[in-house]
Amino acid sequence: MTKEKSKSILDRLPASLIRNDNVTFFPEGIMGYLAGPTLAMLANSVLANYFNAYMSNVLNINKWASWFFTSLPVFSVIFVVLGNIMVGKLMDSMRSKSGKARPLILMSIPICILALLVLFVVSPFVNETIPEKQMAALILLAVGYNLWFAVGYPLYTTPHAALVNLSTRNSKDRSLLATLSNATALAAMGVTSMVLPFFLRLLFVYQTDNLPADAVAVYNASGAIDYYTDASGAALYDGLASYNHWKIFVIALMIATALGAIIEFFFTRERVTEESISGDSGEIKAAPPLKEQVRICFGDRFWICVVAFIFFYQMGGMIKNVSQLYFCQAMFPDAAGNYTVANGGAMQGTLAIIGAIPTAVGMLIAVPLANKIGKGRAIVLGAILAVVGGSIGMFAPDKFPVVVVSFVLKALGSTPAMYLFMALLADTLDHQEALNGVRTDGFTMMFYGAIMAGMTGICTGIMNALLSALNYSTSNISSPALRAAMPWLFIGGETICYAVIFLLLITVSVEKYSDLDHRAIRQDQGNPETTPMKADAKLLEEYNRLRREKGKEPVR
Repeated sequence: MTKEKSKSILDRLPASLIRNDNVTFFPEGIMGYLAGPTLAMLANSVLANYFNAYMSNVLNINKWASWFFTSLPVFSVIFVVLGNIMVGKLMDSMRSKSGKARPLILMSIPICILALLVLFVVSPFVNETIPEKQMAALILLAVGYNLWFAVGYPLYTTPHAALVNLSTRNSKDRSLLATLSNATALAAMGVTSMVLPFFLRLLFVYQTDNLPADAVAVYNASGAIDYYTDASGAALYDGLASYNHWKIFVIALMIATALGAIIEFFFTRERVTEESISGDSGEIKAAPPLKEQVRICFGDRFWICVVAFIFFYQMGGMIKNVSQLYFCQAMFPDAAGNYTVANGGAMQGTLAIIGAIPTAVGMLIAVPLANKIGKGRAIVLGAILAVVGGSIGMFAPDKFPVVVVSFVLKALGSTPAMYLFMALLADTLDHQEALNGVRTDGFTMMFYGAIMAGMTGICTGIMNALLSALNYSTSNISSPALRAAMPWLFIGGETICYAVIFLLLITVSVEKYSDLDHRAIRQDQGNPETTPMKADAKLLEEYNRLRREKGKEPVR
């Protein structure tokens, strides 16, 4: 395909429905940064939370191919990183009036749908009793897994994350959009962790027909048969029925993914990218070479600290998410004293609903708090509260009221990080642009996307390795070894990460330069600010020294 033809295809993309030069709460904020992304992210939330259980409880892969169960998410990280590098380079090369991020959101739709088809529809139902289909199933699962996490989802999540940086330079508007954008992850995760657990029996169907002779009935608190186990105590699942139910469920996820991406495309706008449109040609100016972006980023202490903070924030949250169901199964029995997958799902949903309350409250106070004391300070204060909450939970992880208190405090403490990290990253990118004259969105979003997608594989791999080492099965979901290990993953892992976040951000002060950064950028673009300078003399002197070191004119 020629370059001219590529341009014509991009230029024929529909225009954004957002025409206002200033950010609006509705429809831009609500539709483009909340409703659309929430729908688009549902499938990834389901995969992050339940694909592991699908492989173990429906396909029994942990029994007949434990090496695959453990190694797939770990080795796939290589492809995930490579995929995000390619997506970052592709975003940098985009030249269209639609921007450089938004077209990729549309491009992600067919790839994501194809990945879900391969994972849940094309891959055959197989378990340890059908050896002739095993290799085909493993190959298709590996292809589908990497098609999603290394290609389809990076094509969506990398430009989605970049939109906050590219939407506006107004710091308060960025905080608003970052809050809404990051609330989508909460909303999508909320559906899968608060609502879906109560319907797990529709996706993980217990066996009721053709029971083996040694089947043992397990009764619920009312005295009715709840489910059956084999002689070893393992719950008997109807794998084929579960497999067919997942097919239907995944079709709904495909529709949500496509609809959400389309809504986000139409209700977002890249105002910062539009600043770089050259003349009347409608072309976006070429991004700096990747090598230069790497040099700028790794020479910037603020960028290193902020990106490291995002890494540990995502790690803590993902370790908590992938271990939550296993933690609840192992630690909390039902009314009859039985430890079951179904009860674990119900307890997981209850815990998630309770934890959503402080998270929702935090969404309301995050922006006002950031406007008052700054984004970095708000995140640091939240990290302290999260560490305190996590420490409480480790004292009695088998007591549900104690875990609830711990979960609530950690959820409230995590809200500044959850809602403001993209806005803080945007301030960091503006500071780089003001000092270096170029933006590093391509490499930064490439790095961010690799963290987002790769973290799922890393944390799932840690979880799977632990489950395999402890001989996890539905017959020993509450073994002493699991009860000892799960609190350290579900509670302790995130708590340690927030302690690291506190240390990383305690000295990050990039926000104090924001007004000067925006003034410098306008000056470099030939559109100098005419309003009087508000910065104090010492800060201005320090800032101009930084500008001169980069060969730039002092800010006037």
